[in-house]
Amino acid sequence: MNIERIRTDLLERLEALEARSDKASRHASHRDEPLSADFEEQATESANDEVLSVIADEALHEADHIRDALKRIALGQYGICDQCGDKIAEARLIAVPYSTRCIECA
Repeated sequence: MNIERIRTDLLERLEALEARSDKASRHASHRDEPLSADFEEQATESANDEVLSVIADEALHEADHIRDALKRIALGQYGICDQCGDKIAEARLIAVPYSTRCIECA
């Protein structure tokens, strides 16, 4: 398992998630453009804003998992199940690189 490659991939994913969250948050809060003057259009924008807020929240949630994985890499604990202490299978880490538990404990 190439830890440095995983670390690089995690950092790239973290950057993309933070950008997605920021863009969705900016759009949902109308920081870059005002609300429409049309009431019907405002209702549509409001519904879209709710979806964008969920997208931003989910991106931040995944980003938190990635930051935790990066901390585990720095501490030399990456790939170790936090429940039983066994190694997490490489295939699982490839599928979900921020896994904290082996498949048996998950």
